[in-house]
Amino acid sequence: MDEYQRDDDADLRRLLPLAQQGDAEAQFWLGLSFAEGKGVPADDRQAVFWFRKAAEQGHAYAQFCLGLCCADGKGVPADDRGAVFWFREAAEQGNADAQYFLGRSFADGTGVPADNREAVFWFREAAEQGHADAQYFLGRSFAGGKGVPADDREAAFWYRKAAEQGHADAQLFLGFCLADGTGVPADDREAAFWYGKAAEQGHAGAQLFLGFCFADGKGVPADDREAMFWYRKAAEQGYAGAQFHLGLGFAGGKGVPTDDREAASWFRKAAAQGDADAQIELGRSYANGEGVPQDDVQAYAWINLASVQGGEDAQEHRTRLRQSMTSAQIAEAQKLSRELAAQIAEGGGEPTPDSVSGDLVHPSGPSHDAVRQAQSYLAL
Repeated sequence: MDEYQRDDDADLRRLLPLAQQGDAEAQFWLGLSFAEGKGVPADDRQAVFWFRKAAEQGHAYAQFCLGLCCADGKGVPADDRGAVFWFREAAEQGNADAQYFLGRSFADGTGVPADNREAVFWFREAAEQGHADAQYFLGRSFAGGKGVPADDREAAFWYRKAAEQGHADAQLFLGFCLADGTGVPADDREAAFWYGKAAEQGHAGAQLFLGFCFADGKGVPADDREAMFWYRKAAEQGYAGAQFHLGLGFAGGKGVPTDDREAASWFRKAAAQGDADAQIELGRSYANGEGVPQDDVQAYAWINLASVQGGEDAQEHRTRLRQSMTSAQIAEAQKLSRELAAQIAEGGGEPTPDSVSGDLVHPSGPSHDAVRQAQSYLAL
C-alpha cells in the first residue's frame, strides 16, 4: 500500500489513470482522497464510487470503508444491512477494523439479528490482532457473560490489553477490577493509576473515580483539593455524579472555601439530570435558604422528585416540609415538581426558578450503584 501513499496533487494525478485502468489499490486511495478532501474537494459520492470499485475486486480496506459509508449514510443512503455485508467481506479477509465493526453490529442488532456469541467471535478475531476497541468489548462480554460464560479473569485480561494501548474506557474498567479485586488481586494504588490514565485523557467517569480516590485516600494520599479538582473536571463535562460531589465539597468546605451559592449551583445541574441525591440537597438548600432564597415550594418540589425515586431520606424530608406548608403551597409545589419532572424526562437541560412557574453516586464515595451507572453509560 505504501507505493500509493499520496502527496496530494502530484500523487492524485498518478492515481486517477491507474484507478481508471482498474487498479484496486489506486481506486481505494482515490476513494480515500475524496472522503478526506485530500488534494480534491471532499465528495462522499465520489468516495463511495471508488471504494465500491476496489471493494468489488476484493480490496479488504475498501470493503471496510464502503461498509462505514453505508452505516453512516455518507455518499449513499444509510443501509445497515449493506454495511454488515461489506464489513463481513472485509472481516473474512482478516481486516481487524471490519471484524470489530461486524462484532458491534451483532452486539447491537444493527443490520443483523442480535447475536452475542457471533459478536464475541468477531471481537476475539480483532482483539487477537491487537485491536484495542475489540479488546475492550471482549472484556465487557466476559464481564457480563454476553456470548460467553462470565469470567472476571478473562475480562480483566482483555481490559488490560486495551488499557495498555491507551483505551480510556478500558483503563477505567481495569481500575474497577483492581479496586474491587474482580478477576485480579485488589490493588488500590494500581486502580488509582489507571483511573488517572483515563482521567488525563478527559474521561469524565475516570475523573470522578480518581476524585473518590483522593477524597478517601485510596491508592493515593488523601487530598481534598485534588479530589475537587477532578470532580470539577468531570462536572464541567456534564457528569451528574461529579456535579453532586462538587456541590458537596463547596457545601462542606472540603478542598475549597465554603460557598453555598456555588454548592447550590452544582446541585441544580445534577438535579436537573435526575440525580436524586442532588435533588435532595438542592431541596435542603431551598428549605434552609443556603445559597438560594429560602423557598419551601421549591424545596418541596425538588425533594418530591427524589422521593419518587424511592429514597427514604427524601420521603422523610418531604413529610417534615409538609408540616410547615399550607395546602395551597403543597399544591403549587406538586405542580412545579411535575413540570420539573417533564423537563428532566425531555432532557431539556437545566431549569431555573424563573423559567419554571437514576441511581448515582452517594456522599460516602463510589458505591455499587456508581459502578453500575458508569457501566450503563458505557454499555454495549
